[in-house]
Amino acid sequence: MGFIDLSGSLGRHFGSIGIALNEISTYLSLTGADQLTISGPAAQRAEKCLSLLCETLNVSDKLNITINTAIPEHVGLGSGTQMSLAIGAALNEFYGLGLTVRQIAALTDRGLRSGIGIGVFEQGGLVVDGGRGKKTITPPVLVHIDIPEDWRFILVFDRRGQGLHGQQEIQAFKKLPPFPQSEAARLCYLLLMQGLPAAAENDINKFGDTITQLQRSVGEHFSSAQGGIFTSPEVAKAMQWLQQQGAVCIGQTSWGPTGFCAIDGSKLAEAIAEQARLAFMAIENLSFTVVSARNSGGDVSVEY
Repeated sequence: MGFIDLSGSLGRHFGSIGIALNEISTYLSLTGADQLTISGPAAQRAEKCLSLLCETLNVSDKLNITINTAIPEHVGLGSGTQMSLAIGAALNEFYGLGLTVRQIAALTDRGLRSGIGIGVFEQGGLVVDGGRGKKTITPPVLVHIDIPEDWRFILVFDRRGQGLHGQQEIQAFKKLPPFPQSEAARLCYLLLMQGLPAAAENDINKFGDTITQLQRSVGEHFSSAQGGIFTSPEVAKAMQWLQQQGAVCIGQTSWGPTGFCAIDGSKLAEAIAEQARLAFMAIENLSFTVVSARNSGGDVSVEY
């Protein structure tokens, strides 16, 4: 849901807020085998991650991995972190390594900027991390709040493209101008004294207003790199329409192109999403998905 301090004026960079989701997930199984086989979506990314971990941990890669579902890559939903942690957690259980989620994250270079992916794998819910300081290995989780069960989020996907990632993302951060310290201070105060209390007290409107303000501020800062507050002009139009229908918490996930908003109540969210599908049916690359928050971390189970 966005970064808090891109200036690093107090010695800590980034800091971010995000929420775990139920319906869009990475789910895989791992078993012993005579040779390495990986099947399913995002198999290439999974193989790269597995090879790194097996070599680092000095364990055999004679395994079979079946990926049942995988979060879409490079659309702002943390696919890389969740894949890395899922494979790491499976290896940890299979070989009895005794590793923590954060140890796995460090081994796979996750959390170099946002710590949300790590935090939600640990415990789900709404998470705020404290960014990166000089001694940071993975960004520490400062706040964890369960999201009210009735809250729903509408994700707006643009199937045509992906957000900045890899070297493009690194170069984009280097070219961005300094983020004003006064604006970072405003966002921190707004989040601490309005957004987080609102989430704790089930006030979706005040929480939504905080995230919308944060998203607009950070989006304007990133606009030179992504072509506007939203990466996708079509997603931008859809988000404006959704806001007019009463949606709150208007923003873009990471570098996008996925947009998001919040609605109080599953029936209302489904109704608005269906209206959106009809209103934007001429734009074939857009799709609308209603999802719920997940207030628990990643599941690891063993079958004998």
